[in-house]
Amino acid sequence: MSRRRSALAPRPAARVGRFIIVALALVISIGPVLYGVLLSLRPYSAIVRAPLDLFPSLDEIDLSAYTTAMLDESQGGFGLGRFVLNSLIVAFGTVVLSIVVSILGAYAAARLRYRGRGGVNAVILGVYLFPGIVLAVPLFVLLARAGLTGSLVGLFFVYVAITVPVSIYMMRNYFLALPESVEEAAIIDGASMPQMLRSVVLPIALPGIVATAIYVFMIAWNEYFYALLFLVQDRALWTAPLGISQLSDFNVPVTVLLAGSIAITVPVVVLFFFAQRYLVDGLTSGAEK
Repeated sequence: MSRRRSALAPRPAARVGRFIIVALALVISIGPVLYGVLLSLRPYSAIVRAPLDLFPSLDEIDLSAYTTAMLDESQGGFGLGRFVLNSLIVAFGTVVLSIVVSILGAYAAARLRYRGRGGVNAVILGVYLFPGIVLAVPLFVLLARAGLTGSLVGLFFVYVAITVPVSIYMMRNYFLALPESVEEAAIIDGASMPQMLRSVVLPIALPGIVATAIYVFMIAWNEYFYALLFLVQDRALWTAPLGISQLSDFNVPVTVLLAGSIAITVPVVVLFFFAQRYLVDGLTSGAEK
């Protein structure tokens, strides 16, 4: 007796169409990146001679573009390695402080009941929606009076100020989705508020916290406007976006530009690679019993 096909099972034509769409999406999204990686491995003279050759020969592979982009100016490079280190310091510091502050603020916004709660939440989101140029003048004045302009510390506080509102808004929505019965059970068992938050709420909310941390890191890593405003006078303190902007000059070989662009994406790729495991663990770690 023949087996009947499930009504939910995709038809063969649908499977083929889905495969074609996914393949096209991969080619469109990954193709330019892969082409850039291959070009960065070839000498500049070879690219000028044959720019459409996709795969370099083994004797043609040249990593000098990466060393030129990453080495300091005193060593004949463009100093991108130092700029990447500055970005890592500021971005990771921003993630740590922003997430710690946002966890407390988001939980309070999600669980505390007070008059004007909706208006406060709207203000939090509204601050993030302000264009960066609107906040630039007051932030610059505040940091100038504090003597923090032209320093990574001042840029760090700026990034925390612009990422805390969106972090609170994102994690607040996640805390609202958590069952209150789990927290009530922990309190009945004798857990204090800090113990309940640390041992019960945070493990369940781990996916939202990790996702928010990645988003905050991306903001701090890619931010250009405030870095230009506060650090333009001191080249030694430049971040990666400022450093990569100098490689867009016509006098810079395209191989160096591509090598620098690829190099500054490595920390983000590594972050997503390691965060994926924590996201999966967090999704399965919390359950109401």
